[in-house]
Amino acid sequence: MLTLAVAGDPLWMNPTFWVGVSFAILIGFALRAKVPAMITQALDERATGIKRDIEEARRLREEAERLLADYKGKHAAAENEAKAIVDNARREAEALAAETRRTLKETIERRTKMAEDKIARAEAQAVAEVRTAAVDLATGAAERLLAAKMTGQGGATLIDQSIRDLKGRLN
Repeated sequence: MLTLAVAGDPLWMNPTFWVGVSFAILIGFALRAKVPAMITQALDERATGIKRDIEEARRLREEAERLLADYKGKHAAAENEAKAIVDNARREAEALAAETRRTLKETIERRTKMAEDKIARAEAQAVAEVRTAAVDLATGAAERLLAAKMTGQGGATLIDQSIRDLKGRLN
């Protein structure tokens, strides 16, 4: 420990004594000026500020959690909506493809029928032309044959009448 008196010197001559007295006076002034109360008040204000900051941080955290939950909900809703849009587009594309296939099939069938009808008409026309040509040839041959066998006025009238009758029967 410290010794206050050195051998033979009075107490007021010791510098340690005066440091102790100064310290006691300083403590006295500090107590008289209510420094501990000011320190306590400053610490209380700081504690109150820290509490206020903690409450603000807690409030901000809760608000952030609410916003996060809200955005998660919006994200899920957006994903569901996107999925619905994709599903709807897929269904529409499938329906459009089916409609296109059906329309193409109908168009092919219609064009095939038109081609078959055109072929049938051309065939009928060719048959008619062949018949007409056959009738004309037969008529011409019969006319020449009868003209060669018949001579005179009576034969010519008979030939003309037969040709007219033949044309009416063949057509």
